[in-house]
Amino acid sequence: MNAQKKLEVLEGIVKNTGGMAIAFSGGVDSSFLAAVAQRVLGGRALAVTALSPTYSAREQEEAARVARKIGIRHETVVSNELEIPCFADNPPDRCYHCKKELFDVVRGVAAKHGIAAIAHGANADDRSDYRPGQLAAEQGGALSPLMDVGLGKEEIRALSREMGLPTADKPAMACLASRFPYGSRITREALEAVDKVEEALKKCGFRQVRVRHHGDIARIEVPAEEIAECLDETLREKIVRAAREAGFLYVTLDLQGYRTGSMNEPLNRRTSA
Repeated sequence: MNAQKKLEVLEGIVKNTGGMAIAFSGGVDSSFLAAVAQRVLGGRALAVTALSPTYSAREQEEAARVARKIGIRHETVVSNELEIPCFADNPPDRCYHCKKELFDVVRGVAAKHGIAAIAHGANADDRSDYRPGQLAAEQGGALSPLMDVGLGKEEIRALSREMGLPTADKPAMACLASRFPYGSRITREALEAVDKVEEALKKCGFRQVRVRHHGDIARIEVPAEEIAECLDETLREKIVRAAREAGFLYVTLDLQGYRTGSMNEPLNRRTSA
């Protein structure tokens, strides 16, 4: 089934709900799903964004801009994952606890608008990585329509371009909690430190960055083809200064480059051993 046919099936699924509230981050997937829902359901489509310490200020502003561009009703709610039992201790199933809370929040907002169906933007490619949040979605009755019709990230990007969505070529994003090794405690201060360094890197021209928090060490990931740029003396000094000002003692550059799910690599190694 090609991407256009999948889109037709997706529109049918969304239409049949009669109304849908979407957990909306402003990323590629949730923005595409929100745009489809708005096109099919009109005023019965709702985007819900949870504002929390794990969600950077830049991304919060971006989500609001994208929602306005799509034309979908958009509500924000304050959420603090750090208060969720088990989340701050950062166990391997951290995302399960976070998503469970998120879907409860989205369901509550949806209910106020008389909307029964809630959904999120998990896509078909997400099946290939460790995603405990998907279990929370299934248990919480949150739909995963992009995954259900088999739409992968590149198909979603292509369809988003055809629809004129500003997120079509947006770099992959993930909450700031994903920057911490499992088992290391997540604090508001540590989240802010990561956010500050990533923001500094983006101001230096890097679009796809991750700053992994290893205690006193900031491990920076940029695309492999951009690693050499970090060695420019002026740029290197800016990066080091930003990391030091954020509280890190040491700054390292990951020679493997950026890759999604790098914090899951220890889990995958234990599983295969």
